Amino acid sequence: KTAMQIVEIMKVMEARHPVVMATRVSAEKSAEIQAALPQATYFEMARICAIQPSVPLAIRPGKLSILTAGTADLPVAEEAAVTAELCGFQVTRLWDVGVAGIHRLLSNRHVIDQSDVLIVAAGMEGALPSVVAGLADRPVVAVPTSVGYGASFNGLAPLLTMLNSCATGIG
Repeated sequence: KTAMQIVEIMKVMEARHPVVMATRVSAEKSAEIQAALPQATYFEMARICAIQPSVPLAIRPGKLSILTAGTADLPVAEEAAVTAELCGFQVTRLWDVGVAGIHRLLSNRHVIDQSDVLIVAAGMEGALPSVVAGLADRPVVAVPTSVGYGASFNGLAPLLTMLNSCATGIG
């Protein structure tokens, strides 16, 4: 979509919804959108341009944690985190806790234990969601990313790993 198409859509939606988001927006497009809609906020890492209510939404029950295997997974994970926060959820971020440095994940076990839902983004081989699901007795949303070096095949390898996980509770 062009920036002006996004502006027109956001104007219509703003009249009907307390939160309006446009995702996968470049910094250049966001500048055009914000020129037309000064009330819009741009979340650069998440690539989200959003209009938020003047009064924050009520905090929704439950605790959502979002984990990444590596720093390359941050844009995808941050998109999920910002979306959840805009919808009123409390979010804990736990970045760069992949299996290559499993001690970082294990030293944050309390985050897993205190969460109601875990969203886990991973590229490369995509093993982190399986490890987290093995430690957790709560739902794990596995999100393959198309980043990483080696034979990740633009996200196909992590997707297949996540689909073939033997850990229970993964979606």
